[in-house]
Amino acid sequence: MNKTSIIDTAVLKEKVQEYAMKVGRISARPVLLLYFIMISKDTPKSDKLLILSTISYLVFHVDLISAKRLPIIGWIDEAFSLSVAYQKVCKNITPEIERKTDELLDKWFPEYTNYIKVFD
Repeated sequence: MNKTSIIDTAVLKEKVQEYAMKVGRISARPVLLLYFIMISKDTPKSDKLLILSTISYLVFHVDLISAKRLPIIGWIDEAFSLSVAYQKVCKNITPEIERKTDELLDKWFPEYTNYIKVFD
């Protein structure tokens, strides 16, 4: 039996890309790693739900604490949710997920890739 997903991963990936363009390559890397862990067949459903809720909280415009009203405190809740999810599921990061993440980041941020090649 072929199960269909209720999550449109293509839309979520687009939102992750929009988020990445705002925060930059280095800050986007953990979010993208979480995305690839979430879509992996080997990841337990409980971890997928944790990752989905974390990514959704980051990329969709819903904040418990407004970053516009309280700039520093407004970003702490997002950083906290990301770090908790990352610590919980980082055991699921495989070399394949690392490779996919780096390839996609190179595609999204080609200027960074060219910058690194200059200094190698």
